[in-house]
Amino acid sequence: MSFGIYAVGYLILIAGVAYLAHLMHIPQHYIVAIAVIMLGVGIVTGVQTTRHKDPS
Repeated sequence: MSFGIYAVGYLILIAGVAYLAHLMHIPQHYIVAIAVIMLGVGIVTGVQTTRHKDPS
């Protein structure tokens, strides 16, 4: 799998969650904090899934 696919997928997910939070009238600083946390989780998950194992 490609890291780019994971990155695009997580960006779409983050945008959807942020839009839903906006529609629910959640304060903007909470939305930004959630988006930053989700971005970090997305990067870590993408790197773990797409990295190549080192040969022994």
